[in-house]
Amino acid sequence: MSNEISSAIPSKFISLIASTLQLSEKQIQNAITLFIEGATIPFISRYRKEMTDGMDEVQLGDTKEQYDKLCELAKRKIAILKSIEDQEKLTVELKSRIDNCWNITELEDIYLPFKPKRRTRAEIAREKGLEPLAKMLMKQESNDVQRLAQSFVKEKVENIDDALSGARDIIAEWVNESESARNAIRSIFSREAVISSKLVKGKEEEAQKYRDYFDMSEKLARCSSHRLLAMRRAESEGFLRVNITPEDEHCYERLERIFVKGKTESSNQVSEAVIDAYKRLLKPSIETEFAALSKIKADTEAIRVFAENLRQLLLAPPLGQKRVLGIDPGFRTGCKVVCLDAQGNLLHNETIYPHAPQFETQQAMRKVQKMVEAYNIQAIAIGNGTAGRETEQFIQNTRFDREVQVFVVSENGASIYSASKIAREEFPEYDVTVRGSVSIGRRLMDPLAELVKIDPKSIGVGQYQHDVDQSLLKKALDQTVENAVNRVGVNLNTASKHLLTYISGLGPQLAQNIVDFRSENGAFKTRKQLMKVPKMGAKSFEQCAGFLRIPDSENLLDNSAVHPESYGIVETMAKDLKSTVAELIQNKELKKGLDLKNYITPKVGLPTLNDILQELDKPGRDPRSGIQIFEFAANVKTIGDLKLGMELPGIVTNITNFGAFVDVGIKENGLIHISNMADKFVSNPAEVVSVHQHVNVQVLEVDTVRKRVQLKLLK
Repeated sequence: MSNEISSAIPSKFISLIASTLQLSEKQIQNAITLFIEGATIPFISRYRKEMTDGMDEVQLGDTKEQYDKLCELAKRKIAILKSIEDQEKLTVELKSRIDNCWNITELEDIYLPFKPKRRTRAEIAREKGLEPLAKMLMKQESNDVQRLAQSFVKEKVENIDDALSGARDIIAEWVNESESARNAIRSIFSREAVISSKLVKGKEEEAQKYRDYFDMSEKLARCSSHRLLAMRRAESEGFLRVNITPEDEHCYERLERIFVKGKTESSNQVSEAVIDAYKRLLKPSIETEFAALSKIKADTEAIRVFAENLRQLLLAPPLGQKRVLGIDPGFRTGCKVVCLDAQGNLLHNETIYPHAPQFETQQAMRKVQKMVEAYNIQAIAIGNGTAGRETEQFIQNTRFDREVQVFVVSENGASIYSASKIAREEFPEYDVTVRGSVSIGRRLMDPLAELVKIDPKSIGVGQYQHDVDQSLLKKALDQTVENAVNRVGVNLNTASKHLLTYISGLGPQLAQNIVDFRSENGAFKTRKQLMKVPKMGAKSFEQCAGFLRIPDSENLLDNSAVHPESYGIVETMAKDLKSTVAELIQNKELKKGLDLKNYITPKVGLPTLNDILQELDKPGRDPRSGIQIFEFAANVKTIGDLKLGMELPGIVTNITNFGAFVDVGIKENGLIHISNMADKFVSNPAEVVSVHQHVNVQVLEVDTVRKRVQLKLLK
């Protein structure tokens, strides 16, 4: 089957992708074959290293993207060939050019002269019989264009000027459809184009948040992703006019060198047509092209940053299975408090009023103390929204009968979850306030398991996420979530349907079937039982099994990342060492007696064998780091408390191309600009800080009017 699929993949696709990604053709061919067979990126990167020579998730994702693009390009070529053939204009040479073209821009340029058009000025001129005149002028031999044009003055052509004007329209269209002309203007655009923005008259007050762009211009090639997206958003909202243009004179000169030959009257007519072609046809067309390309580039960069931030957030340290008290802070409406067991199940909820206007502080303290004692609470999670700092202080002032860890948790997206269908399904009898508190508590226990229930765009780690291509954004973020979930693995007997959905090879229907099977038959005892789940076929089992853990399984390997297809290898290892699998796992010294070369097969090589040994050292190990307690500065609660030069602890909440945003315990996040991240040049903030990282910062500037805080990262 694999050989048949491999031979069906166009060899040109393989060579093009390999060249683009700087990978071997064998890697690309095997990766695409696995994709066609139904394998997922997490599965291939973890369990098929021999086939791809260790391609990682990024390389596999890029390979799939390139392959999909080439498939779309191949479909476009078929449509273009049919269109030209229907016009009876398809020559052997033209067909060969199209067949051998694998660049979409070049392909569309080839097709442009044959592309069905609306009734253009050139088409009207042709209907008047002026194409022969245009051809005569293009020869640029005549010094008497009046005489040439006179013979074309007939019933549809009123006079000589009408004849020459029509001929120039035809020439302008030829110039516009010329591949050399279009490539020449593209070249100038790529080197010289300037993007500029101007304020729309009368919009000064409404557009204040865009005032940095009221009169701005810079080389398009240097315009950063966030600035371009900001300008485009302001343009769509009607506040700015945005243009992309090179130096027009350079474009005229370049086109004239291509089309204007000699100094005859005919040459002057061609020169006039060239300028018209540039202004009316070429420039708008290429500007639109570059606007689209620059937008794609900006979208790609913004999505990359968003996806990396999301990945870091999803892989944030979990507290683990501990009994948690979650608090959604509030002033007038009170603080919503929930008690959760170690599995995140809701045990109790109530509301306390420790702050203004009620100030029932002592009563609230007693209630919290009783809940901590009654439900054996081990940690408290406090949302970082309104009244978050005050609630943190209130909890810090409360005395408990045991050691209780206190954490401040990001609320971003909690309100989205609490009003969602998912939350209603989980807690149909409770209102949104209770659901929001549960989400805050569960985020502390396992950020990944809780955040997968929320649209990534609502989690608060992106920038201009509503302005980028939504289909590309969704694709990238879904892949990021899938990679994160599979990297960590999930407990088959406690994972929610929403978490299971992201496991390799499952999806919504199989995830629901697993949950239903679990409800009807009790906890899974072995991975083999998955085959009894309705619609679970051999391929789905192959893809998902290695990422699903069963802590109390009869087979210890079921709680590891060792794939069931490799259980036989582990059993052979144990047998060779005259031990059991359990002894092999528990005794590190025992494993040192293994010579991995003895277990190499045509399908299993050293990469997989090394992964197996690493997993046997710590079966089911969580790749996420341990959680750390963090405390904000006690004397800083509002922007008014900040003083220049003040040094503060903070938590990185978001990373952009121009810097990182940091929560220092006030409503407004401060910005560490990229220039204030180190004493040396920093090209990428993500190389210096990560989302959720605890940092120390210094206050550089406080703008209380615009609610902006500038910070410097301290070592």
